[in-house]
Amino acid sequence: MIKKEKTLEQLETVQGAGTTGRRGFLKKAALGGVALGSMMHASIEDTVACATQQVKRASSPSELKITDLRCAGRIIKIYTNQDVYGLGEVRDGGDPRYALFLKSRILGLNPCNVEMIFKIIRQFGYHGRQGGGVCAVEMALWDLCGKAYGVPAWQLLGGRYRDKVRLYADTPDRGGADEIATAIKHRMEVQGFTWLKMDLGIHLVSDPEKNIVNNKFWDGAKGQYDMREYTGYGWTEHPFTQVQLTEKACEDMAAVVEKIRKVTGYEIPLASDHFGHFDVNNSIRLGRALEKYRLAWLEDMTPWYYFDQLKSIKDAIETPLCTGEDIYGLKSGFKELIDARCIDIIHPDLATSGGLLETKRIGDYAQEAGIAMAMHMAGTPVCFMANVHCAAATENFLALEHHDPDTPWWESMVKTTGKQPMITKGFANVPLDSPGLGIELNDEVVKERHAQRYGGGMFEPTPEWDEKRSHDRIWS
Repeated sequence: MIKKEKTLEQLETVQGAGTTGRRGFLKKAALGGVALGSMMHASIEDTVACATQQVKRASSPSELKITDLRCAGRIIKIYTNQDVYGLGEVRDGGDPRYALFLKSRILGLNPCNVEMIFKIIRQFGYHGRQGGGVCAVEMALWDLCGKAYGVPAWQLLGGRYRDKVRLYADTPDRGGADEIATAIKHRMEVQGFTWLKMDLGIHLVSDPEKNIVNNKFWDGAKGQYDMREYTGYGWTEHPFTQVQLTEKACEDMAAVVEKIRKVTGYEIPLASDHFGHFDVNNSIRLGRALEKYRLAWLEDMTPWYYFDQLKSIKDAIETPLCTGEDIYGLKSGFKELIDARCIDIIHPDLATSGGLLETKRIGDYAQEAGIAMAMHMAGTPVCFMANVHCAAATENFLALEHHDPDTPWWESMVKTTGKQPMITKGFANVPLDSPGLGIELNDEVVKERHAQRYGGGMFEPTPEWDEKRSHDRIWS
């Protein structure tokens, strides 16, 4: 027994020097003076345990098992029985509990079986932010799988079409036309963006008399994101407000766009969003008033599920029509949208649409119909990098949204694990030399700037979500 314990102690000492596999162990065992014959005096179980206790188990993907899921704000981390984990993110405006609810459904499964796990959990997602939990888990699985196999996520999606991903910068309407123009000039000249988007709400022209019909009833028609009252403007769908634009309103809106076009010129694509809640007829009238400025797209002119209304707008104007950031999943939304030929550009948000693989499939399906894909994104760098990998792997991709170019600490939430920075002058660098999503968290910044906003800690234990208590099958 004494001799056996001595052998085990020697093996542990050798392992403490660090090994990377069986060959490395044998080599270091010989160099360390451990006689291979002495191993015969230990049991097979003890020998294997000692020989592999310092081996990076990420080199054994087939043996991976999910052991935990925890949150830091909207960012999630999936843990395994080996020295590897995956990062994902619940969509902006979503609840981390959308992801925590799924923990009991994935514990004990191999995270590299991404598609199988997605099929298990996809029934628990829905349109809008309700898809955030499923998508966060899917992101984390690809990150984890890429790390386990030592390859970037884009490689697991079939390879890449590009090394750089073109970004478009969202430019909120802070103040009015002059402020938008100033911000857009900064986007171009300082930040280096080559594709731009501006918020162009009707509230920009609502103050002058004879511009907006029925806006005072809706408190100025400015609160389209005010969700406090179900019967308020923010909850009322576009066809049901009877808000209308007069000719003067269309002229004033065109004047705003003209001022901004003088700044951008016509080399840079300029898209527009956030018009407000008015019906199809007013969408057509406004679209025609803005046609001469050759906007890249008009976004979300009516709720995405009114296919006939979108088709009416698309057929009546020349400016491309774009929608899709709230659609969950290919079959439940995008396929019908694409088949109806009622849109020029699809605009999925990967944190709602189903994650990396589903969004690539959406893009591929749209390409068969001759439709391009831009990507909506308003999250942290975790979600951003998931989008970068998907965009790199999708051929008909146009541009990806960067929603926080003015937030000084945004990029510092993560550290890239490859040689390149995350963003260079309006383009995201596709990770070529780092596995998974190609990032690790900067815990201090995430804790200070993100996690505390949700009243939670940094990846605290979540045992209350371990137990599954329902029968999930949706058929008999």
